Amino acid sequence: MKFFKNNVLSIVVFITGACVLVIEVVAIRILSPYYGNTIFTVSSVIGVILAALSLGYYVGGRFADGHPSLRCFFGIILIGGISVLFLQLLNFTFLPVLGYGLSITSGPLISAVILFFLPAFLLGTLSPFAIKLQKLRLTTAGVGSVAGEVFFWSTFGSIFGSLIAGFVLIPKFGINQIVIAVGVLLILMGFAPLFWLGIKKKIVNRIVLILLVIGVSLTFILLNEKKTGVLYSKDGVYEKITIYDEEYEGRQTRFLQQDRSASGAMFLDSDELVYDYTKYYVLYKIFKPDVKNALVIGGGAYSVPKAILKDLPNTTVDVVEIEPSLFELAEKYFNVTKTERLQNYVEDGRRFLYDADAKYDLIFSDVYYSLFSIPAHFTTQEFFAITKDKLNQDGVFIANIIGDLSPQRPSFIMSEIKTFLTVFPNSYFIALGSPEKITSQNIIFVGYNSDKKLDFNDPKLEMSADPIIRSLGKKNINLDRFDLSSHPILTDDFSPVEYLTAKFLQRTFNR
Repeated sequence: MKFFKNNVLSIVVFITGACVLVIEVVAIRILSPYYGNTIFTVSSVIGVILAALSLGYYVGGRFADGHPSLRCFFGIILIGGISVLFLQLLNFTFLPVLGYGLSITSGPLISAVILFFLPAFLLGTLSPFAIKLQKLRLTTAGVGSVAGEVFFWSTFGSIFGSLIAGFVLIPKFGINQIVIAVGVLLILMGFAPLFWLGIKKKIVNRIVLILLVIGVSLTFILLNEKKTGVLYSKDGVYEKITIYDEEYEGRQTRFLQQDRSASGAMFLDSDELVYDYTKYYVLYKIFKPDVKNALVIGGGAYSVPKAILKDLPNTTVDVVEIEPSLFELAEKYFNVTKTERLQNYVEDGRRFLYDADAKYDLIFSDVYYSLFSIPAHFTTQEFFAITKDKLNQDGVFIANIIGDLSPQRPSFIMSEIKTFLTVFPNSYFIALGSPEKITSQNIIFVGYNSDKKLDFNDPKLEMSADPIIRSLGKKNINLDRFDLSSHPILTDDFSPVEYLTAKFLQRTFNR
């Protein structure tokens, strides 16, 4: 008991410091479904929480000088816990409206201020408050020693919160559960000492009423959150994963959604591929028809791996998917069957390629499906160089990238084409819509590890039984009409992908 009494403030600032970082890490995941897991989202969350903490330190220090009491200290913790639950209420009710109405550049900053500033500010007032209380209790101790101890435990708590959020909480629990648990923990930490110190019954009644209103609201929302047709909805390690059934082109279809982007789909009445861009895996037939081994980067609903295995009964397929649960979900919901010919690796695709001893006849990259979360390290000259190095002679690399062929600058797709050409001089770019279309469309990048040139006027292409191959002549993009000189090459050192895609989204969706 004596140990607890002597160290209660250190314990409290450790726990509240951990709560701040849990909220900060989770905040990025809260905003990602609406704005993507981009540098704008990360910068906004970090900036807003640091600003709130800074103001909290200042206000907390001034307030502590005038009201140095344990009641005020624990009262702030209690209010902080209530604000966290209120944050979650706003997340359910306000963010869906705000999130889809703002751009991916300004939206994260505005949303972060509205959702996370108040809880971080309140928790930020606690460290200077604890310093003041500890100095009053330890009259002979120096201010420096007291401040150093308090900030040590607060920062150590933040380190603990950051690690436990990333390695334990997010992988095992949903974002909603984590936020509500943090709020409840803070409320209990604040209310229990206040009750022991003596608190007026009138105040207790008000607190209970507020908590009851928030609790009932959250319960009602959670019970009614599930949409019709949703088969699975849970936070993954990297994104929120939703699987649902819906009609598409007049047919019943099962969709995989990661955050706000549809990343895979399957018709329930056939094995036919749903999304047109996935059908372009068949380009191997004109570049490397005798594929022995293939690599698919980005499993999604495992549509392309399934198609390759069906097409090529003697081919092995490696799939690299960084989201750990997707392979099991694909087995359960998307008819993926375990076979020795299919090897799944839970790893970052670029790291896998770098470490791989094997070389492949076909590499299909499906990591660019969402403009809201394009992984920058898959867009650079260095990545394409690693990919080419892992191709066998006459091997082919195929990637689907969304963009436009507008002459307006800056242009993500033009920079990406220029970057691609520096590594794959023998490359081709196929517009799924039309080469003349200047608005948003899927564009297939094809890098051929060979000196052989593809003749789009070859009658064999036009007479092919496959409609994808027959249409290549009409969909091939003639780069002679573009001036790529002013567009930057993307490298690991310079790859402003979020900025470039934000400009594209502004042109396309006026956002």
